[in-house]
Amino acid sequence: SPRSSDLTPPHFYLWGFLKDVVFRQSPITRQDMMDRIRNIWRAIPTNVLLKLTESFEKRVRVCRAVDGGVFKHL
Repeated sequence: SPRSSDLTPPHFYLWGFLKDVVFRQSPITRQDMMDRIRNIWRAIPTNVLLKLTESFEKRVRVCRAVDGGVFKHL
């Protein structure tokens, strides 16, 4: 089925992952939460970030090719 030109689905994966890990135990303070986010972010393997970047770049190319219109799932 066609998809909107929403370019963020890979980021939903990343934020969902961060949220799951950060909130496995409730952060005690705001600083605790920020420290967890930073530590988890640093621990994400480079290859995962590269795949997300490549996926986003592909979506941008397709979106531009259809002048911002609807395109099929990639």
